[in-house]
Amino acid sequence: QVQLVESGGGLVQPGGSLRLSCAASGSIYRIQAWAWYRQAPGKQRELVAAIFRGGSATYADSVKGRFTISRDNDKTTVYLQMNSLKPEDTAVYYCNGGYDGGSYSYIGGIYWGQGTQVTVSS
Repeated sequence: QVQLVESGGGLVQPGGSLRLSCAASGSIYRIQAWAWYRQAPGKQRELVAAIFRGGSATYADSVKGRFTISRDNDKTTVYLQMNSLKPEDTAVYYCNGGYDGGSYSYIGGIYWGQGTQVTVSS
């Protein structure tokens, strides 16, 4: 089993920044890649960013240039640095442990955190 615990969400004004953290424990050797998803009210959960074992990353077009995914050297904590936040970034953000589908393709796994709320509002 893999356990994921997110933290770092909150209320921020437009243009502000937040850093989300995802602490992983358990059988993390099963995980090939990590990702952050988000789900806004009334919308489907969407992939925001993913990072692969070699350190390469992929991003949704809506967050490119504003968000950065990274991880600790021991690969037990994954981060999402969010800058220049917009009201449309408001959502519950989830960490996911999954797989490398090749060619910067992320395959979502069964391991999810509980989510952390990010609200961007003045």
